[in-house]
Amino acid sequence: MQIPMVDLGAQQAEIDADVQVGLKQLFADTAFIGGPAVAEFEAGYADLIGVRHCVGVGNGTDALELAMRAAGVGPGDEVIMPANTFIATAEAAARIGALPVPVDVDHDHLLIDPQQVAAAVTERTKAIVPVHLFGQTAFVEQLEPIARDCGAVIIEDAAQSQGARRHGRAAGSLGRIAATSFYPGKNLGAAGDAGAVLTDDDDLAAMVRLISAHGSARKYHHEVVGINSRLDSIQAVVLNAKLSRLADWNDRRRRTAARYGGLLDDLSGIRLPRGAPGNEDVWHLYVVRVPHRDQLLQTLNRAGVGAGIHYPVPIHLTPAFAHLGYGPGSFPVAEQAAREILSLPIHPHLTVDQQEFVAQVMVTAMAARTRG
Repeated sequence: MQIPMVDLGAQQAEIDADVQVGLKQLFADTAFIGGPAVAEFEAGYADLIGVRHCVGVGNGTDALELAMRAAGVGPGDEVIMPANTFIATAEAAARIGALPVPVDVDHDHLLIDPQQVAAAVTERTKAIVPVHLFGQTAFVEQLEPIARDCGAVIIEDAAQSQGARRHGRAAGSLGRIAATSFYPGKNLGAAGDAGAVLTDDDDLAAMVRLISAHGSARKYHHEVVGINSRLDSIQAVVLNAKLSRLADWNDRRRRTAARYGGLLDDLSGIRLPRGAPGNEDVWHLYVVRVPHRDQLLQTLNRAGVGAGIHYPVPIHLTPAFAHLGYGPGSFPVAEQAAREILSLPIHPHLTVDQQEFVAQVMVTAMAARTRG
């Protein structure tokens, strides 16, 4: 049995008819840049998140950079973020000359720790970036007084949390501005690279549109130095087809996560993920923690189970950010997690039989380890 981490083929089969209709219309209209498909998606996703503006851009990394630039982050400014995030969070800050400042995470959910954020604030702190990791929502309400006291802006990294909520509010609507990615493997994924910036602030939205279009609101009139980053119309067609299914797909992920809990709860030596009070998670990833993780991962992969690691190296220990000056032991919770975390297959089309097979491989492997 081959069980992929994400089954994009099954997703595509479900949306294929809608995509074909949308593509036919797009090519008939020759609306290849912008156009109705992009406008429809921006309006639909803004409505889902509950914000006034969704600005479609080329990818999630650009979305982070554009959100930071629009919020006034620039060279020499410090941007506080969790140590256990995808490199794009730090990369976006570095690309505009800002300084990524990693902090540790809480032990239970591996989300940015507000106490560590408060301790990291300096007079150069310009932004705090909570990352809504694994389909959870970070504790943004605990970051708000910290940001207010130091004059920083909260910029959400919502790439893994499409449809997640905290205390009834959607991830992506909790800070002043947010960035998301529609990379194909996300809960809401395109057929290639795509991203968006979300905000209630009219001025920030206008600035993101300006910077993302070569700094030009009017053709050949360039007000600032910008970049070329826009949501492709073909990707918008795919996203529109998936957007109407996102709520159902997220519900399926929740049922899948609950089923994993039942299958693995009695397994000795494993730590299962638990939702934080106030959170409605969307289970972008189902991440367990186990000792001897690498051996278990090899066993799963050899059995045809597409398990993986998100993420094996914290930001401060990557060669790309060695110049920040942190070493092993700087952020012990994130570092321990990096040695133990294991992502099991989870997606809307995962079957009960497939889950039971994953669980059986894990039970057998861990029992053998215990005997050995």
